[in-house]
Amino acid sequence: MAHITAKQGDIIQFLRKRDYKFVRALGRGGCGETVLLYDEYIDQHFVCKKYAPFSEAHRQQLFAGFVKEVKLLHQLHHRNVVRVFNYYLYPETLRGYLLMEYVGGMDIQGYLSKYPEKLNDLFLQTIAGFSYLEKTGILHRDIRPGNVMVCDDGTVKIIDLGFGKKVRVSNDFAKSISLNWLYEPPAEFGEGRYDFKSEVYFVGKLFETLIRDLQSGQFKYTSILARMCQRNPSARLASFFEVEQRVGTNHFAEIDFVEWETLAHRNFAEAIAAQITRVEAGAKYNVDARKIGSRLNDLYLTFMLEKEVPDCTLVLRSLVEGEFYYRKQGLSVDCVKGFVQLLRSCGEEKGRVVLSNLYTRLDVLPRYNKEAELPDDDIPF
Repeated sequence: MAHITAKQGDIIQFLRKRDYKFVRALGRGGCGETVLLYDEYIDQHFVCKKYAPFSEAHRQQLFAGFVKEVKLLHQLHHRNVVRVFNYYLYPETLRGYLLMEYVGGMDIQGYLSKYPEKLNDLFLQTIAGFSYLEKTGILHRDIRPGNVMVCDDGTVKIIDLGFGKKVRVSNDFAKSISLNWLYEPPAEFGEGRYDFKSEVYFVGKLFETLIRDLQSGQFKYTSILARMCQRNPSARLASFFEVEQRVGTNHFAEIDFVEWETLAHRNFAEAIAAQITRVEAGAKYNVDARKIGSRLNDLYLTFMLEKEVPDCTLVLRSLVEGEFYYRKQGLSVDCVKGFVQLLRSCGEEKGRVVLSNLYTRLDVLPRYNKEAELPDDDIPF
């Protein structure tokens, strides 16, 4: 048996060339064209996106965007987001090819025109896909019917991250592109901002338009959709996580809370909303009820004999991932204890409802950008 003798850092070359059979052209955009290929060896179809920009003058600049799309797609693996299998980049000649999952079927508008009864299911799948992108820190930035495909088996696939962007810091939310939007732009565009709230808006407007065209009265989530479509971001649902939580609350409406559980939630939610004075626009919520409960329990053991939490920083950090302004004192130990007991009593579904209600309280707090001038009497975290 042969053994690999390569050393760390050696280049491993695969000498066998892989051949695909051309099936047909699928279309082209500003940065490339796509074709359908067939691999006879494994009996699978693939979509190949070739880097071929319309403008030769911008070939080098646009090539960087093509490489960025390759990097973004390689980070993703979700049922409702198109998969990438391989890529071939030739930077010396500014050429590139991206081999992706073949999504048979049609775009969501065409699919719903044939199967209007699938509306609610496709809405939930689309929200799940964009929620995954949100958790991964990726803005799609080109939300339109043609980029939400539906396979023959009814599976939603979000495609085309050519305008996608990885968000790491608050400045990454600056609106750096202006696409030919199909819908009225949200109010934050006037401030040069595009964030996950903007994505919520455009997905909402997409389904609002689909429902209007279908003239369907079968949609279950009308109130949630209305909150997604608010032009004013302060009135809009803050994230796809919150959309999922509200959908879950609607779905699990039969979950009952006994009186002490309701009281424990209200006391804690009111106390936390009073401690945090404003939240940085790029901050996110911790969505794992089990981890939050464990962390708060450990913290509670360190101040359980006190009347007030000596410094509420770590309690707040358990809930909000990012920067915020807060008041250091005034958080009751008893209300933390009650919330810990509540989370202990909850299963997964019930915990999601608890967090959904808690974060609805926090959503009404003022949001700020890092660059904004803030009062000196608050403590930045």
